Amino acid sequence: MPPRKKRRPSTGEDMSAKKSRQDSVFRKHDTPQIREEETFSSKRCLEWFYEYAGCDDVVGPEGMEKFCEDIGVEPENVVMLVLAWKLDAQSMGYFTLQEWLRGMGSLQCDSTERLRNSLDYLRSVLNDGTSFKLIYRYAFDFAREKDQRSLDLNTAKCMLGLLLGKTWPLFPVFNQFLEQSKYKVINKDQWCNVLEFSRTINLDLSNYDEDGAWPVLLDEFVEWYKERQMS
Repeated sequence: MPPRKKRRPSTGEDMSAKKSRQDSVFRKHDTPQIREEETFSSKRCLEWFYEYAGCDDVVGPEGMEKFCEDIGVEPENVVMLVLAWKLDAQSMGYFTLQEWLRGMGSLQCDSTERLRNSLDYLRSVLNDGTSFKLIYRYAFDFAREKDQRSLDLNTAKCMLGLLLGKTWPLFPVFNQFLEQSKYKVINKDQWCNVLEFSRTINLDLSNYDEDGAWPVLLDEFVEWYKERQMS
């Protein structure tokens, strides 16, 4: 039986096969480029850090101001507090190299553009009750002077306004109470109980138990508020 002759591909088939091989080659060259762009780079993250830190291993107030400007966020915006929490930053107004690399790595952000694209996610973290409580507790230690056990009253009011000002309807009157009170500082127990109070006590304070385990600060607030309502 004579050997079967191989069928010579037509011109159209030949061109199609050639194009397929070319596409395969291009894909091989394209894939690493796409992955390089999409994958977090520690080297890029490090270079990004030093855009703001200069020769130091910490982003200080001046660098922080430029950083906020670049990502389009005011330093007083609550999203900066969420970012600091993600970085586990220990001092307000400062990001160390270790904090930056660890935190930005967890966020998979190695550039201004990537962080800008993550701002909505950082804001959404506040909508989760458990995460919000963690951020609230973190804010106390983050904002206080490290040689002090309590928050000075002005700082406490600013931080409470940042965290509760838009969600707790009683915050404006609580803020007024603090302004006219004898208190100069807020300790951590008082701080944590204010959050619990804002979450569990009715706006008319009808379910507030004066014999409960609330700190005296809140007993005095309730008494002051009720007197105002009666006058």
